[in-house]
Amino acid sequence: MLLALAVALAAGVGAALRYVVDQVVRGTHVLDFPFGTLAVNATGSLLLGLVTGLSLHHGLAADPTVVLSAGFAGGYTTLSTWAWESVALLENGAPVKSLLNAVGTLAVCLATAALGLGLAAL
Repeated sequence: MLLALAVALAAGVGAALRYVVDQVVRGTHVLDFPFGTLAVNATGSLLLGLVTGLSLHHGLAADPTVVLSAGFAGGYTTLSTWAWESVALLENGAPVKSLLNAVGTLAVCLATAALGLGLAAL
């Protein structure tokens, strides 16, 4: 029960931080592209790769792994917003931006997750 509470609390913190990061990044770009969501998902993927690597290679215990991954990273990252923004770009007549967002975000997030995993293996 305590672990579930810790996961829920970490998810709430992650969601609040996601909002802040998204707003800060959006405020720095004038282009009509969801850079905020990209930044959130990329940094969340980096964290998830790092936590996974620490668990696999350095024995990070199960409870902190779950709190950081399912809790914090789960609340911080957003698949639904990424998908919605990709569709919205397409619907608003920006098919190239839509494709770049859909495919580019996937590529960036896979790369940052791999980077995190690699860093943890050191």
